[in-house]
Amino acid sequence: METKDFVTTLDDILTRVEKARLQISEHHIVKIVAASKSADTAMIEAMYHAGQRSFGENKVQDMSDKVHALSSLPLEWHFIGRLQTNKINQLIDLDPFLMHSLSSIELAQELDKRLHVKGKTMNVLLQINSAYEAQKAGVMPEAALEAYEQISLTCQNLRLKGVMSIGAHTEALPVIQKSFETTYKIFESLRSHGAKYCSMGMSGDFELAIACGANMIRLGSVLFK
Repeated sequence: METKDFVTTLDDILTRVEKARLQISEHHIVKIVAASKSADTAMIEAMYHAGQRSFGENKVQDMSDKVHALSSLPLEWHFIGRLQTNKINQLIDLDPFLMHSLSSIELAQELDKRLHVKGKTMNVLLQINSAYEAQKAGVMPEAALEAYEQISLTCQNLRLKGVMSIGAHTEALPVIQKSFETTYKIFESLRSHGAKYCSMGMSGDFELAIACGANMIRLGSVLFK
């Protein structure tokens, strides 16, 4: 896909995002993270020239390859996949803008420990399993507030910036909506604790996520089709 095609694609998505956010409020700003796991560096560069700045990767090694290959561009990198403990040090060295998938207190403690050793900090989102699905990572909704507070108090090298969730894996819109509403309710409760981002919504459900309050969405296939 050439740059002009990415411009058209991005414009189409921005129009849909604009329509969805204005139904909430003209003051409701939504940040798009381009989930680029299926995109090569040429596609990411073309999307950058089309106007996209934030990109998210699911695997640390893929992220490392792309960060280094595209180091001449002022890109904002997000980590949005499951983090294996043996990849923590590598992720820290990549200095991501935001890590979306802090899925447990145990992972938070391990990440914090490694950050402390390296003298670094990391912006993170607490992942919430608001769909109650066994295959999904994340803390359960009823444990989220306590987990957020515990991590905030005990993990000095983590900078909690909000929450992330993945919508329910179903065709039933009311079920997906309920999972988003669950996450947003928790986000609202955490605003007083400094929560800034509610990251939810992907290619198939981002408009519904925005309607439920998302201010950060992770789009892959609709951008890199």
